Amino acid sequence: MTKLKLSSVEDEKPVKVTVTLSAALHRNLVAYAEILASDSGKAIEPEKLIAPMLERFIASDRVFKKARRS
Repeated sequence: MTKLKLSSVEDEKPVKVTVTLSAALHRNLVAYAEILASDSGKAIEPEKLIAPMLERFIASDRVFKKARRS
Protein backbone atom coordinates (compact mmCIF):
# COMPACT_ATOMS: atom_id res chain seq x y z
CA MET A 1 0.00 0.00 0.00
CA THR A 2 1.31 3.42 -0.97
CA LYS A 3 1.51 6.14 1.70
CA LEU A 4 -0.05 9.11 -0.11
CA LYS A 5 -0.62 12.45 1.63
CA LEU A 6 -4.25 12.34 0.55
CA SER A 7 -6.01 9.27 1.91
CA SER A 8 -9.70 10.00 1.37
CA VAL A 9 -12.00 12.47 -0.30
CA GLU A 10 -15.00 13.73 1.63
CA ASP A 11 -18.23 14.26 -0.24
CA GLU A 12 -19.56 17.69 0.70
CA LYS A 13 -21.81 20.17 -1.08
CA PRO A 14 -19.49 21.63 -3.71
CA VAL A 15 -18.95 25.16 -4.96
CA LYS A 16 -18.27 25.24 -8.68
CA VAL A 17 -14.92 26.77 -9.72
CA THR A 18 -13.27 26.64 -13.12
CA VAL A 19 -9.49 26.20 -13.25
CA THR A 20 -6.97 25.73 -16.01
CA LEU A 21 -4.22 23.18 -15.38
CA SER A 22 -1.03 22.56 -17.28
CA ALA A 23 -0.91 19.28 -19.18
CA ALA A 24 1.82 18.00 -16.86
CA LEU A 25 -0.20 18.81 -13.74
CA HIS A 26 -3.26 17.10 -15.23
CA ARG A 27 -1.23 13.96 -16.00
CA ASN A 28 0.05 13.94 -12.42
CA LEU A 29 -3.47 14.39 -11.08
CA VAL A 30 -4.70 11.46 -13.19
CA ALA A 31 -1.78 9.31 -12.00
CA TYR A 32 -2.48 10.27 -8.37
CA ALA A 33 -6.13 9.28 -8.79
CA GLU A 34 -5.08 5.93 -10.27
CA ILE A 35 -2.72 5.20 -7.36
CA LEU A 36 -5.32 6.28 -4.82
CA ALA A 37 -7.90 4.04 -6.52
CA SER A 38 -5.56 1.05 -6.45
CA ASP A 39 -4.89 1.59 -2.74
CA SER A 40 -8.52 2.19 -1.73
CA GLY A 41 -10.25 -0.07 -4.23
CA LYS A 42 -12.57 2.78 -5.25
CA ALA A 43 -12.24 4.73 -8.49
CA ILE A 44 -12.14 8.50 -8.15
CA GLU A 45 -12.30 11.24 -10.73
CA PRO A 46 -9.05 13.24 -10.80
CA GLU A 47 -11.00 16.53 -10.61
CA LYS A 48 -12.35 15.52 -7.19
CA LEU A 49 -8.80 15.50 -5.81
CA ILE A 50 -8.14 19.20 -6.39
CA ALA A 51 -10.15 20.54 -3.44
CA PRO A 52 -8.81 18.08 -0.82
CA MET A 53 -5.26 18.66 -2.06
CA LEU A 54 -5.66 22.43 -1.73
CA GLU A 55 -7.21 22.03 1.72
CA ARG A 56 -4.30 19.85 2.85
CA PHE A 57 -1.79 22.31 1.41
CA ILE A 58 -3.38 25.28 3.17
CA ALA A 59 -3.73 23.35 6.44
CA SER A 60 -0.01 22.55 6.41
CA ASP A 61 1.16 26.11 5.68
CA ARG A 62 2.40 27.48 9.02
CA VAL A 63 3.08 30.96 7.66
CA PHE A 64 -0.49 31.19 6.39
CA LYS A 65 -1.87 30.09 9.77
CA LYS A 66 0.26 32.64 11.60
CA ALA A 67 -0.72 35.46 9.21
CA ARG A 68 -4.39 34.56 9.47
CA ARG A 69 -4.31 34.69 13.28
CA SER A 70 -2.86 38.19 13.31
